Amino acid sequence: MPNMGAGRQGDAQVGYYARRSAPGIAGGNGMTLEILLVLVLLAVVATLFALEWLSVDVVTLLLLVVLVISGVLTPEEAFSGFANDIIIILASVFVLSGAFVKTGVMDWLGTAINEWSGGSRAKVLLFVMTITAAVSAFMNNTTTTAIFMPAVFGLCKRSHLRASQLLIPLAFASMLGGSCTLIGTSTNVAASGFLHRSKLQPFSLFEFLPVGLTVVVAGTIYMSLLGYRLLPKMREASYTDDYQIREYLSEILIPEGSAVAGEVIEDTPLAKMDLAVLEIIRGDLRLYPEPDTPLREGDILIVEGTRDSLLRVKEVSGIEIKADVQLGDKDLITDTIKVAEAIVMPQSNLIDRTLKELSFRQRFGVSVLAIYRKGHALAAKLASLRLRVGDVLLLQGRAKQFESIAGNPDLWVLEEMVHVPFRRQKGVYAIVVLLMAVTAGGFKLLPLSIAFLLAALAAVLWKCITTEEAYGFVDWRLLILIGGMTTFGLAMEKTKAAEFVASWILHWTLPFGVYFILAGFFLMTVLLTQPMSNAAAVLVILPVALSTARQLDVNPRTFAVLVTLAASLSFITPFEPALLLVYGPGKYRFRDFVINGLPLTLIAFVIVMVIVPLWWPLR
Repeated sequence: MPNMGAGRQGDAQVGYYARRSAPGIAGGNGMTLEILLVLVLLAVVATLFALEWLSVDVVTLLLLVVLVISGVLTPEEAFSGFANDIIIILASVFVLSGAFVKTGVMDWLGTAINEWSGGSRAKVLLFVMTITAAVSAFMNNTTTTAIFMPAVFGLCKRSHLRASQLLIPLAFASMLGGSCTLIGTSTNVAASGFLHRSKLQPFSLFEFLPVGLTVVVAGTIYMSLLGYRLLPKMREASYTDDYQIREYLSEILIPEGSAVAGEVIEDTPLAKMDLAVLEIIRGDLRLYPEPDTPLREGDILIVEGTRDSLLRVKEVSGIEIKADVQLGDKDLITDTIKVAEAIVMPQSNLIDRTLKELSFRQRFGVSVLAIYRKGHALAAKLASLRLRVGDVLLLQGRAKQFESIAGNPDLWVLEEMVHVPFRRQKGVYAIVVLLMAVTAGGFKLLPLSIAFLLAALAAVLWKCITTEEAYGFVDWRLLILIGGMTTFGLAMEKTKAAEFVASWILHWTLPFGVYFILAGFFLMTVLLTQPMSNAAAVLVILPVALSTARQLDVNPRTFAVLVTLAASLSFITPFEPALLLVYGPGKYRFRDFVINGLPLTLIAFVIVMVIVPLWWPLR
């Protein structure tokens, strides 16, 4: 049973500590050059994460280099974070998630959501959130969100709901479910690894379950009764309107006697003017063009380009541009040519690369018509635009090309027409190995890292996923981020920067008691998750929280659990990957996340503040 007198004992201890030591706290740990350097580096890293000028993995590695060159850490210390078993656990979970995708298990679950959750809006919302939270407890929450999105789009068509009414609840549910177990989110795993580095007992697989289940139930009730009323009800619009590409579309005629008749598209003046040929109307036929498709007299081309490019067409002999043509979705879609949206995944190899560098058309066999990024539609100069996580690409191509993209870890198609066939036997193998890993790790029959590594190896050996596919599903940027920021936490402890910050926190908060200090750490963690990832934020705050607990002479695990849950339960802004993934497809605005996420974060705050000190007593 939890110690019900923990709060009173903790407050008494704080009062004693305040009377004995408060006058000397601020001056007891003076600022040194090393402490100043570490705190400045923290500010710089948080700024770079927020501005997204550089990839997070590049920023993290640069941070390690500076720490070594400055003498704060030795090379062995700098790279010790990558030797932590949390890296093995996370990589194994990514591989198992990939196995579920490639065997069609996740597609089957998505179909089940469509078939079983018919009926009222309340029933649909309840079913979607419950299933998503349950799955997310044992899979990466970002992957869970991405994989269930096509099912949600299909469900919206059947139940006459708008995607904007379900996608935020979907992402919230994946985050809530991820807080139930150690492996549900990378934040929990990262925090557990740091505890191990700090000579404390790592978190067990189900240690967060009492709080996690409570916030799942409370969050689902909130979204079903109140939250859905705050969701935007976006009107149904066409792709051409959503992505604002109508003004970039036009028709071009190849008249009789034209000099370009007989030439392949890539050799015509159109290609040199950066005009993309989207479709060829040849009599009664509507063809999807390839770069080597030859043009004929009488062909009508539907093209996309900037206003300047379209105006320059008039200067080219042998080509006639049709004036005052209003084109829409019906002009881009035929029985064989489809238009669909696809999202750039967090582990994608497409990130920070341009469409031109990727030879995107040749690689995927589809054309990019426009890109939707954080509330803005981009349709001009796409070839030189560097892709980011969560970008929604409007694609056009043959239906069979979209089928070939199914299950691709780089680019996830949001339309229901793309399915990964359910391979029953392999799918059962994938489920069995996950259950075996959870059982072995949960009952401590094997170390968690070994249990999940064995499960990942079994999935590969049983051909649930190939070795190449397994590597593709691993989010290497996240692993570098966690390994590097774990080392940064070591630097904060070694230089006594954590102790310095903790002393100042105590200096200003001691008179208010230990619960006020806990609440302050919750708020501080939530605020820090806004400019940087949740995993990075918890690794920055944890050293300070543990140092504070030691100076107060209270249970450091209470602080560690609270900070970890605060990082996992921050719903205010769409910077967490699961929220970032629904930003574009839902056509949300930034304020939609604030309006819906702030009340849910406050609910989580109350639950955490009540349960954590009871379940993990301060004394």
